Amino acid sequence: MRRSKRVGNFFLVLLFNMVLNIEWSIPAWILLALHYFLGWRILWFWIALGLWILSIVLWMEFLGFASKCGAEKPYRENKNPYSATKDKYSALNKNGENK
Repeated sequence: MRRSKRVGNFFLVLLFNMVLNIEWSIPAWILLALHYFLGWRILWFWIALGLWILSIVLWMEFLGFASKCGAEKPYRENKNPYSATKDKYSALNKNGENK
């Protein structure tokens, strides 16, 4: 798969991931409702909401790290004398340009 050379906007990607994973924030909203109806501390809501955002950020960082781990294989010259493609690529150098 081809990797994009463009650097994405972190906050735009974070917002997109928050929209996709909105169901992970349900415990925070339940705690907010319990704050208003039963008088629980609002601190629990902020902790749950912070954990939700932190988990999304950590997941984004992990995927960014994992995508950088794959290395492209370098060009290797075809040394097989019986290969049908030997004549086709013999005029190309290592960068894929004509000699």
